[in-house]
Amino acid sequence: MTTLTVADLVPGGAMSEFQEKLRQQHEESMCRELDELVATAGDAHAQSCKKDFEGFKRLFHRFLQVKGPAVDWAKISRLPEEAVVSYEEMVTAESPADVAACLNKLAVVKLNGGLGTSMGCKGPKSLISVRNENTFLDLTVKQIEHLNKTYDADVPLVLMNSFNTDQETKKILQKYKHHRLKIHTFNQSRYPRINKESLLPIAKSLESAEAWYPPGHGDIYASLANSGLLRRLLDDGKEYIFVSNIDNLGASVDLHILRHLIGQPADRRCEFVMEVTDKTRADVKGGTLIQYEDHLRLLEIAQVPKAHVDEFKSVTKFKIFNTNNLWISLSAIKRLLDANAMDMEVIVNPKTLEGGLNVIQLETAVGAAVKSFRNAMGVNVPRSRFLPVKTSSDLLLVMSNLYSLDAGSLTMSEKREFPTTPHVKLGSCFTKVQDFLSRFDSIPDMLELDHLTVSGDVTFGKNVSLKGTVIIIANHGDRIDIPAGAMLENKIVSGNLRILDH
Repeated sequence: MTTLTVADLVPGGAMSEFQEKLRQQHEESMCRELDELVATAGDAHAQSCKKDFEGFKRLFHRFLQVKGPAVDWAKISRLPEEAVVSYEEMVTAESPADVAACLNKLAVVKLNGGLGTSMGCKGPKSLISVRNENTFLDLTVKQIEHLNKTYDADVPLVLMNSFNTDQETKKILQKYKHHRLKIHTFNQSRYPRINKESLLPIAKSLESAEAWYPPGHGDIYASLANSGLLRRLLDDGKEYIFVSNIDNLGASVDLHILRHLIGQPADRRCEFVMEVTDKTRADVKGGTLIQYEDHLRLLEIAQVPKAHVDEFKSVTKFKIFNTNNLWISLSAIKRLLDANAMDMEVIVNPKTLEGGLNVIQLETAVGAAVKSFRNAMGVNVPRSRFLPVKTSSDLLLVMSNLYSLDAGSLTMSEKREFPTTPHVKLGSCFTKVQDFLSRFDSIPDMLELDHLTVSGDVTFGKNVSLKGTVIIIANHGDRIDIPAGAMLENKIVSGNLRILDH
């Protein structure tokens, strides 16, 4: 049987006209559906819905216009030397002496739209306890309060919430209301999930929770403006925002980068800095900076043609990856939004909902806007500025004696001989935070650990010490209890508790 496509049935000359009519029909149908959804909203919500939907319509329009792969691989060229500078150059460069004056031109923005579901938690991920009963949010607040107190500065904290995290986050913020720190919040947009087949919203009302999604952190620019906070920060004399994921415990305010930005002459001032760091085998899927058609551009693995995925993952050709720590000019954001010139690639994120319905989410990434800003550049920072907690394996590292906690900041212990972080891989029994915590009477000594793999039903007693390479595997139906005070150095522990040198 021969399968015919639309292209086979429509004459070549008429194909583009047919496709354009099809696109128009999709857009008209989408607009009708969105108008009907707005009509279901009360007066209080109708205006905010309209703002969100205007942004969604623009994103949907661009989605329909995309033809073929997002990147022409042949157009990628070598990064110019000046495109990515080393952090050490900034540390040694001359800079303004008045730290407080620099800090007073800064606001810290934390991306706080994510839930802790991947780690078995309900509610905002930022409220998970990660160190000494402190949550991600607690540590962030302590960092900025310490900064302001040390330099007599006024750096505000701004949280970009989603409709999933806003309510609970605001409740928790009540405990800081007597603090001097200024804390602002604003919400990401609320976009409708689209049926993959019909390309229409699956939502029948604004209340159907699973029919909506927050459209990625690239939404920060429009939402910051729509909330009125962009204007407010500019009126308060703020010139830059430092943006990072709230679960990246290495993303603290860096005075060297800030001084470099503020110290530049106005005509040469950098509007966008992306912190990158050297790629390891664990980071091969991370986005990287490339030179593309005379612009810096963020290249994500989802945009790479299948034939070049292995090349993209190479640590020799693409040596750096994006930490998502970004320094962005507020006046430049306003200029680009006013001119509708904020250019970010559309990310199509497929999902399967309960019941098997296939939907797509249209998203953007905050770093993808790098190509829109003037004098944009990357800074190759130490690995210590990238300390994300995405899994229980990451949580074990930051809870251990590998790190010291001071004023909300984690730093690698001076007692560790090697600056690199051990490779830790915990099995599925440790995925949920509650299960993870129940398996440790106390967090092991890991100062001399290089590699840890744990699989199956394993528990750790108090004061366990792990050194070198340790592999612990409990087979199905077996249980391994590492006794209190045990010291495992370069050992394999198998299901019958035999300890083997290797």
